[in-house]
Amino acid sequence: MTQIDLTAFVEDIVHEPTQTEGAGLDLTVAEVHEVTAPGRVDFGGGELDPAETEPHPSSKRNADDDYEWWTLDAGQYLIEYNETLAPPEDVRLVVQTRDELLARGAFHPTLRVRDCRQVPLSVGGAGLRLKENARVSTVVGTA
Repeated sequence: MTQIDLTAFVEDIVHEPTQTEGAGLDLTVAEVHEVTAPGRVDFGGGELDPAETEPHPSSKRNADDDYEWWTLDAGQYLIEYNETLAPPEDVRLVVQTRDELLARGAFHPTLRVRDCRQVPLSVGGAGLRLKENARVSTVVGTA
């Protein structure tokens, strides 16, 4: 398999040198949402309704901080990334949970995607404190 330059297919990278220092390209969290009312999924697709969501509150740990933190209890959330994916048709991208998130009891499914709007995040145990722009996922791909 041939390694590809992922920076050609990922837009709005927060800090390229940091996000590309390992294998793949890390994605950073921009927003965390809670599902507040159920959506609907049917067999034929004629009765699909999106779930209702609302932003999960965040706050600064210290008044002079530049970035805010989310305090997430154990449960399910939807995260949005700062970055957007735009690969050509012949490139497959896989988005996987970073080891740093796994080691703290949180994860999301591994996804094969062409774009990535919202990703379900599972938080276990005692919860998680997640900083704005934290690297939570890694995108990998092969040509």
